[in-house]
Parts: sequence; structure tokens; C-alpha cells
Amino acid sequence: MAGPLPGVLAAVLLVVAAAAPASAKDYTVGDSSGWVPGVDYTAWAKGKKFSIGDTLLFQYNGRAHSVVEVSAADLSLCSASNPLRSYKSDDGITTITLTKPGARYFICGATGHCASGMKLTVTVESLSGGGSSSSSSSGARPVKPGEEAPSDVEPAAAGTTTARTSSTTSSATGSRVRTAAWLLFFAAASFALIG
Repeated sequence: MAGPLPGVLAAVLLVVAAAAPASAKDYTVGDSSGWVPGVDYTAWAKGKKFSIGDTLLFQYNGRAHSVVEVSAADLSLCSASNPLRSYKSDDGITTITLTKPGARYFICGATGHCASGMKLTVTVESLSGGGSSSSSSSGARPVKPGEEAPSDVEPAAAGTTTARTSSTTSSATGSRVRTAAWLLFFAAASFALIG
């Protein structure tokens, strides 16, 4: 290639690559402990800045636990009787993509588990970074394998409190995708500068 095109292409690629660190993060709820009784999820969320596009990965015993999204009032009562969304998976993996700013509340639907600490509040920051809470999340519906999470949260229909969610997505997968994107950007920029 001749002329200024390679330099312009390289500059554009470098600007795009520089924006990549602001990309989504994958959070494994409870870190290595996972979604189990006895973990202080308030402490786990403290200091984390959740943003739109981030994911929450809940890992749990699928026979004993679930992930139920509830209102703030139901969180304080540890009540799963009016779920916004309910997730249960035999493989014990539920991934929720945070799609809009605001607070979200999650509990385990098994009797007594919320009172044993299986409750989480997350607050997703707006794109402008205006969130003030230390934890965050946004709306999601049950997601089928290979399906993207929606951008809205709607109340669960009467009589449908559990949706099966099976996903093999993990923090490592999201990190690998972002790493691959970085490598592609730098390779393209290098070729543009050399060529």
C-alpha cells in the first residue's frame, strides 16, 4: 500500500485498541467459594465497579441452589415468592449479563438459604460512570445456551418462576475473547505500519 492509508489505518486501530481496557468484565460471584451459604456477598461486592456489559457468573450446586432476582423489598424479607426472574441449572452455572444501569437484587430460592447469606445486591454504573454504589447489576431474563441476554427486565409471568439456564461461559472465556481482540488489533496495526 502506498500513501497515508497505512498510517491512518494504524492510528484508527490504536485508538480502538486503547478503548479495549474499558470493555466488560466477568465476575464470578463469591470468587472461588461460588454461590453457597455462609459467604458474605456484601463484602464480596464492596469496592467492585459493575458496568453495563459486565457479567455475573453464579456457580452452585444445581440440586440445592438457584438464583432468584427479586425486588429490594423481597431481598430484605428474603422472599422468593414474587421473583422478577428465576434461574436454575442442573449444571449449577448461571451467567447474567448486566445490560442497564441500576440496582439488582439476587437471592437463593431454597428455604433458609437467603437468611444464611445467599443474597447479593449489585448496582451497575451508567455509561457515564455516574453510579455511586459499590455493587451493581442490570436487568436480565433467563438465557438459553448460546443465546444473548436481553436488555430489559420484565416481571416473570405468573406460574413461571423457574427457567433452566445452562451455560459454559466463564470468566476465562470472556478474558480470552478480549485478549484475542487485543492481539488482532495489534497485529493489524503492525501490518499497517510495516506495509
